[in-house]
Amino acid sequence: MQISIENLSHCYGAIDVLSNVNLTFNPGEIAVIIGPSGCGKSTLLRLMGGLEEPCQGAAYIAGQVPEGSLNPLTYIFQDFALLPWRSVAGNISLVLEDHKLSKRESEAIINDVLTRTNLSEFHDALPRQLSGGMKQRVAIARALAVRPAFLLMDEPLSALDSQTRELLMDDLVELWAREKFSACYVTHNLGEAVRLGHKVIVLSRRPGQVRDVVEIRIPLEERRERSAELEDVQQQLWQMMREEALAADRELADA
Repeated sequence: MQISIENLSHCYGAIDVLSNVNLTFNPGEIAVIIGPSGCGKSTLLRLMGGLEEPCQGAAYIAGQVPEGSLNPLTYIFQDFALLPWRSVAGNISLVLEDHKLSKRESEAIINDVLTRTNLSEFHDALPRQLSGGMKQRVAIARALAVRPAFLLMDEPLSALDSQTRELLMDDLVELWAREKFSACYVTHNLGEAVRLGHKVIVLSRRPGQVRDVVEIRIPLEERRERSAELEDVQQQLWQMMREEALAADRELADA
């Protein structure tokens, strides 16, 4: 399944947020969106997922939804959004309850995603018993339970400390290596962008436009060992963003 964005612009009242965005998101790749604060990264994700209607242009889905997909588009946010009175398995089962699945089918899906995210031993644990990183693993497992064709990830690691973030990036790479999912991943963190992105989309300051698309051809599973090359890409991205990030900060300060 492929997502295409054509001539997309969006505004909130008199404020132009995005302007004439054209992008294609291909199956089996992680596309990362970066840009200065306020440039419309999260807004673009909401428009892709149909949570808002663009003022102009559109986002299109092309191709077949994979067999067995219960939700073609699924979000993962920085807020884990776990129900505190439900166990880990109970939080995952929440997204399956509106689908016509037998108890055996639901349990098989839950056990599968718990295994894939290394959470099997926490099947019955409550959210209050989990660290921030473990809670986000549950959120990822819950998203995977509906077998999405495309993941929309809005700064999913930004609320975590640096060590936990590194561990979860490793987890995401391992998950992708096992079963190549498609994703659009929004972040402020350039380290995350170069660690996880097959391509990095750089937006300009508001109104956000596509300034550049940088492809990273180093295989995901080799990136930890090739950190010097990634550092070069990260510096390239920062040089591209630096002046506009400073300008965006001044705009926010003056607002």
